[in-house]
Amino acid sequence: MIYSSIVEKAIRQSFDDVNNHRWDDAVKGLSPNAYHRVSGIHALGGERHGKQAVKQWFERMGRVFPTLHIEVDQVRVTGWPWNTTVFAKWRANAKLLDGRSSYVNNGIHVFNLRWGKVHSIEEYFDSQAADRALAIQAGAGLDEAAAKPIAS
Repeated sequence: MIYSSIVEKAIRQSFDDVNNHRWDDAVKGLSPNAYHRVSGIHALGGERHGKQAVKQWFERMGRVFPTLHIEVDQVRVTGWPWNTTVFAKWRANAKLLDGRSSYVNNGIHVFNLRWGKVHSIEEYFDSQAADRALAIQAGAGLDEAAAKPIAS
């Protein structure tokens, strides 16, 4: 019970770090060879291996959605310290650069931790909503919103 509470608090803190663009803090709990996957073929999609590549992805997310705010609704922790699975259900929104549109999405992150370090993060959400919002950002002049995914 105590272990689950500690893990839940750390996961919620990582989302807060993302909301506040504290990228170093957002990745400090990752193992050096962490795996990160996001559905979709767009600037935020694809797979990354390694803490530095994940940090680059977070930095890009902050640039293409500078007003992004993620609200965590639920966190469920299962397993033991040597193999923990965490499910985080969230809602996200951001104002888009066209001045009329918003990005709204709901999703789930699935984290795998080993001895307190995040070894993998897989994100499941409406990738078409993300693609549409990125297209609006690119249309407003933010070229990185149309860039190829960061992959490693």
